[in-house]
Amino acid sequence: MSRKPVADIAAGRLSGDRLAQNFDDVAPPLDRQRALIESQRCYYCYDAPCITACPTGIDIPGFIRSISTDNLRGAAEQILGANIFGGMCARVCPTEELCEGVCVRNTDESKPVEISALQRYATDWVFRDDAKLFERGPDTGRRIAVVGAGPAGLACAHALAVKGHQVVVYDRQSKPGGLNEYGIAAYKVPDFAQREVEWLLSIGGITMEYGKALGDSLSLKQLRADFDAVFLGIGLGGVNDLGIDGESLSGVRNAVDLIAELRQSDDLSNFPVGRRVVVIGGGNTAIDAAVQGRKLGAEVVTLVYRRGSDAMSATDHEQDFAQQQGVHVIHWAQPVGFVADGDALSGVEFEYTEVDANGKLRGSGDRFVVAADMALKAIGQVMLVDGLNDGESLNLNQGRMVVDADYATSLPGVWAGGDCVGGKVDLTVQAVEDGKRAAAAIDRALSGKNAEGNANG
Repeated sequence: MSRKPVADIAAGRLSGDRLAQNFDDVAPPLDRQRALIESQRCYYCYDAPCITACPTGIDIPGFIRSISTDNLRGAAEQILGANIFGGMCARVCPTEELCEGVCVRNTDESKPVEISALQRYATDWVFRDDAKLFERGPDTGRRIAVVGAGPAGLACAHALAVKGHQVVVYDRQSKPGGLNEYGIAAYKVPDFAQREVEWLLSIGGITMEYGKALGDSLSLKQLRADFDAVFLGIGLGGVNDLGIDGESLSGVRNAVDLIAELRQSDDLSNFPVGRRVVVIGGGNTAIDAAVQGRKLGAEVVTLVYRRGSDAMSATDHEQDFAQQQGVHVIHWAQPVGFVADGDALSGVEFEYTEVDANGKLRGSGDRFVVAADMALKAIGQVMLVDGLNDGESLNLNQGRMVVDADYATSLPGVWAGGDCVGGKVDLTVQAVEDGKRAAAAIDRALSGKNAEGNANG
């Protein structure tokens, strides 16, 4: 009688000390001396390309110059005034493709200025000391509902609170933060996400309501009736299925669920992981799941993607990091079925892929099996449309909300931003910019001003 592979999903593969070491801060912060030295490498460019590359338009040379003179308050105000989640973005932003990627010092002979590390150095003290950098304006008597307590929703809420509006934020989870709290690898943001949110909420004028979701305990029609404006930052709460045999086997699960549970775990020594883990996908979620599998003690972690490395949405930096952590990567292969041993998973069958004469991906007919007792699906997420049709439906395009230049939806009085809107990259920094710009548009609409700040009519 064969041993069922589900027995190979277990906790405690590594000692507590080893787990603590594995999940320690992947990018330790700069000390003052290193920060001062690094800040002096900046050329403080006029029309700096790094500013243009930042979706939130942070004055990067400006805040680095402030660091060079030990003016951390000035640096923090410049960063957080443009990006209220500047602390989180310093940890998770793909700066190697954004600001650092276009740094003029990024040459064959020189490395770019460490912008993300300097941004973290400039902001960490704010959250540690609960520094007050922003003041709430006089109460306007206006009330805005924000659905979704992720980066877009909270950025919108904070910007509206600064203007003196009252904001109620609803979220289906029991904690705020969205993907910052539930969807990012634990080793990237140890003990940080909630500290940042608590600081953000200290502006006042923001009320949090948890365990409430559209289509369940919330009605969009009722929100529109009860509030002066509504902002939707609901993200992508659904997960794509593969639609292949064996998907319901024990040991097959969604990578986002594992990442969320891992982030909420109080004791990593009690967190179960397979001995042989297969991750299906090519994005940052797939990378985070694969790396954390290794860090939890999986002996073999194999990440499989249907195209080549250049087509993966995970950055080159993330791909390299995964392989440095011992993740084995297979390109040009797609899953065709999960192999069972009774009710449990024993492997994943793949088919090598190729591109036909028309540029379309197809199976080659050549198949192979990778042994696995745990398989994690990371093949993309979709927006949940429950609750978006309350008599008047929102216009959607390819499963996301359509918005105009001011992030207004097709429904009067309703704005949206973040991953749930189309045409943007799915990054924390872009979600923050969406929320910030939508808040400015909402404030103009409620105060009767145009985009230039002049009164209408």
